[in-house]
Amino acid sequence: MLITPEEGEERTNVGLYLPPSALEGRQVQGGRIVATGPGTPMAEPASMDEEPWKIHGADVKYLPMQAEMGDYALFFRKAAVEITFEGKTYLVVPQAAILVLVRGKHG
Repeated sequence: MLITPEEGEERTNVGLYLPPSALEGRQVQGGRIVATGPGTPMAEPASMDEEPWKIHGADVKYLPMQAEMGDYALFFRKAAVEITFEGKTYLVVPQAAILVLVRGKHG
């Protein structure tokens, strides 16, 4: 997921309160999701019995992500990778590092 980070505060912009332990080492951070990937690749059940080199041309199927564009996410900061694109800072965060998703119009 591609996330626009928010600056760390005791209270997030959607009203979630972060405990002091989360703020001390910036273990948890929040931000708005601006893009997501296709999901987790899944193997065909029939192909699980085959050797990898025997599988031919199967279309990749994905388990969709729960997160959607516009959601607010709280995530483990250590799992995030910071990038800069066109002068803006973003974080690339794996789905497994997401702790909370808040969906809806929250500012």
